[in-house]
Amino acid sequence: MFVAAMIGVLVTMLLALVAAVRGPTVYDRILAVNMFGTKTVLLIAVAGFLAGRPEFLDLALVYALVNFIGTIAVLKFSRFGNLGRDDRRSLL
Repeated sequence: MFVAAMIGVLVTMLLALVAAVRGPTVYDRILAVNMFGTKTVLLIAVAGFLAGRPEFLDLALVYALVNFIGTIAVLKFSRFGNLGRDDRRSLL
């Protein structure tokens, strides 16, 4: 049963990669890469369960946090062009 779940997650990861390549806008591509990261978290969790290694859940949680922060950083960079504060606006 869990092997079927792993295969399903791998198929959806492949579809996410296809969506990342095909996406018409940058936001569609970022969403597809975020979905790929989420599916990676699921894959790590299922692999940890199958291997009998509960510490894989800790790794999956860390990867989920890194994926979230990375997605926010890429979205901010694509929207504003930088990750820092723009001091030129405060001078006006």
